Amino acid sequence: MTLTLTDRTRCTDAATGKDADVSPDKGVVDPGAAPEPEKSPDSAPRRAAGREADGLAVASFVLGLVGLLVFNIVLGPMAIVMALLALTRRTRRRGRAFLGLALGVADLVVLAALVTANGTVAWSIGG
Repeated sequence: MTLTLTDRTRCTDAATGKDADVSPDKGVVDPGAAPEPEKSPDSAPRRAAGREADGLAVASFVLGLVGLLVFNIVLGPMAIVMALLALTRRTRRRGRAFLGLALGVADLVVLAALVTANGTVAWSIGG
């Protein structure tokens, strides 16, 4: 097996005086080469928005999980908002966004139970 590399250079056509691209392997497809991605002006912002939405889904999950233990009055609503934003922006991590939404709601339920039991928003671990 041999590997040959071809140099693609620009040549000047002496007869017409115009530049012409010379490509000896024009029309030949290298089976081992990765296909060239289609170039669209919207592809980069769409990828960035997808990553941002995935990050929002993960952040909502983490905030909802941590909010079960501490600062549930703040972290619960933040988890809910971030999960809804991630779902609105069509994240690929829909399951994680739904978990973040559920955990944010659970944070508020825990807060409501603590307020009802203690009569205050403060946590009280000991008697």
